[in-house]
Amino acid sequence: MSQFPIRSSSPVKLIAIDIDGTLLPSTGTIISERNRLALRQAQKAGVDIVIATGRRQAYAAPLIQPIGLNQETVLITSNGTIMRTLGGERMERAFLPLETARGLCGVLRQFGGTTVFTFDRDGKGELVIESLEQLHARIALWVEANRPWLEEVRPLEGAFDAGESPVQGMICGTLEEMDQAEEWLAASPFAERVEMHQTRYPARNLSILDILPPGCSKGVALQRLSARRGLRREEVMAVGDNYNDLEMLKFSGHPVLMGNASSELLAEGRDWGWHVAPTNDEDGVAQVIEDILCSQFAMGCDVSMVE
Repeated sequence: MSQFPIRSSSPVKLIAIDIDGTLLPSTGTIISERNRLALRQAQKAGVDIVIATGRRQAYAAPLIQPIGLNQETVLITSNGTIMRTLGGERMERAFLPLETARGLCGVLRQFGGTTVFTFDRDGKGELVIESLEQLHARIALWVEANRPWLEEVRPLEGAFDAGESPVQGMICGTLEEMDQAEEWLAASPFAERVEMHQTRYPARNLSILDILPPGCSKGVALQRLSARRGLRREEVMAVGDNYNDLEMLKFSGHPVLMGNASSELLAEGRDWGWHVAPTNDEDGVAQVIEDILCSQFAMGCDVSMVE
């Protein structure tokens, strides 16, 4: 494993961290105690911890709350369309225009009927779909975990009759199907009206294509937050494992790719000179943070450290 990139003239003052495949292990929904401790120690030392995820707030916060971070901790959710504190204070959000969202309903049906629209509201109807059966056939575990928020609307265009705009659209399918969907949308009249990001799982032959308001990504949100904090990109680290993390990794001065990323993405990251951390199942996030604490604050050099 290559040396961590933090050994430079610019100290790391902010760390943006993905959840799935990064903070979370490959199985289960409990963040390890070593990762939790490292995050708390970093925050206590004055390093700004930011969670950046494709999940929406209601699906992310219950995983993060048990860590014990302060309630002012920033969560970048829905792949960059919403920024809130862990305590729920809204900082920023972006919407897909109604006309765009309504038009997408029809054109996306050709890609398997798995369209999901996310609204920035609480409770049932936060996630609107047209066919629970079709979506369940593709991503059953996700459907079961999100049932309290799912609402079927047929036809899906009816979801916008009240005039409320969604913050995110999503379709899913095989890697090939989502590549084709992205290519089709990129060549369509929607190309300049949306932003697209894939989250790919080659081992499961599954890809999720997020359709966001123009200009939205984890990277753009992280850049705006860094500017708010008065930080240069050289003072920002980003840690992720998938293609929806690329923009924030490219923005950060210290990009860290998890060792469990796909072989294709690992090869690209190495070509770009990015550091490759241990895998999520090896508490790679904690190992990166421990190195920061050791090199910058002379603390955390022993993985058995206690608070």
